[in-house]
Amino acid sequence: MKIKRFWKIITYTLLIAYGLVTLYPFLWAVMAAFKPYSEIIGGGLSLLPKNPTIENFSYIFTRDPLFPRWILNSFIIAISGTILNIIFNSMAGYALARLSFPGRKQLFLLILAVIMVPAQILLIPNYLIMKSIGILDTYNALILPGAINFGYIFMMRQFFVNFPKEVEEAAQMDGLSRTQTFFRIVFPMAQASIATQGVFVFLGLWNEFMKPLLYITSPEKYTLTLGLQSFQTQNATQWNYIMAASVVSIIPILILYIVLNKYFMKGVRIGGDK
Repeated sequence: MKIKRFWKIITYTLLIAYGLVTLYPFLWAVMAAFKPYSEIIGGGLSLLPKNPTIENFSYIFTRDPLFPRWILNSFIIAISGTILNIIFNSMAGYALARLSFPGRKQLFLLILAVIMVPAQILLIPNYLIMKSIGILDTYNALILPGAINFGYIFMMRQFFVNFPKEVEEAAQMDGLSRTQTFFRIVFPMAQASIATQGVFVFLGLWNEFMKPLLYITSPEKYTLTLGLQSFQTQNATQWNYIMAASVVSIIPILILYIVLNKYFMKGVRIGGDK
């Protein structure tokens, strides 16, 4: 028992040390957002600012007129894309799990095959398609191609396969149609899987860089990730402003995770159990 306890202490000590090492750069970046430029370039690894200031945040919002617009663009794209994904992926997953139609098994196998295709391969075909229909340099260029995700269709399908049929049968006995049963009974009861899906989809759309770089050319339509690159180019050595802008970019993700954490962890446990 003593040997087992000894190795347990060693393991936890190493894990805590590793956690602190990986967490320190993130904390330094957050604290640097509240430091004046002279303090950052002065060197040292001090975490807490000696002369804390919010002037860095004031600068990025008042001196750069496009920065608030980039935030709005990212919200529009991420929220719209997340809503579309939740609706379409859930409906497709439910159809594959519950409905009988010709080619269902083949369609499911095709979805599994497409999941294994790297997303980068589709960038150029998507670009050519969007160019031909005239939606380049618009929000639609970032929202529509990502309106569904085969990985989350598979995830929702697995959830609905294990969903108790008795609940649906009871709803149908009460006079609800298949569509009403899905939206009024099944969909609300899938909130854990939906929240998990929503967090990952929002995170992916919010942090997307390659697609905006290829599809968006107008600075006023930049997403925040693309705008940060432009901002960094304009303020190459002003690390206090760059750190402040970076901190602003992660705040919505942290808020979303905190709000949906309960459902997110439940969804992860459900996925692991499956």
